[in-house]
Amino acid sequence: MAENPNSSPAATPQGGATGSGADTDHAAHTDFDNVRDLGDIPAIEVITRSIVMLMSAAAEKLGLAEGTPEDRIDLPEARTLITALAGLVDASKADLGIHAAPIRDGLKGLQLAFREASAYPDEPGEGPGEKYTGPVRAPKK
Repeated sequence: MAENPNSSPAATPQGGATGSGADTDHAAHTDFDNVRDLGDIPAIEVITRSIVMLMSAAAEKLGLAEGTPEDRIDLPEARTLITALAGLVDASKADLGIHAAPIRDGLKGLQLAFREASAYPDEPGEGPGEKYTGPVRAPKK
């Protein structure tokens, strides 16, 4: 049987042991069911889960997670993630409902954190995702 290049390998039981019979069949059906169940998730939930993942990944790349070592900060990667996040937020703004304002605030916070972390900050309007959000400026003190 040929392996599907688009599928991910099934998880191997702990210790690398492989089961036989019912154990293997159950694991295969469970993995398949998880993929098939994705169709049952409402679109807005898929979008918000994606937004949360992009926000979390960008925060990690910016070093905003507690205890992040300097060598784990990656501003080019953060820029890419924030731009993708801004595009997704912009494209789905009509569907975000009550979640739109906190999501936009989170995005703006990441954009400002990026600007602060940059040795040579972008001009307003040139930062990550600002082609979708417009210029982002820090609040005046």
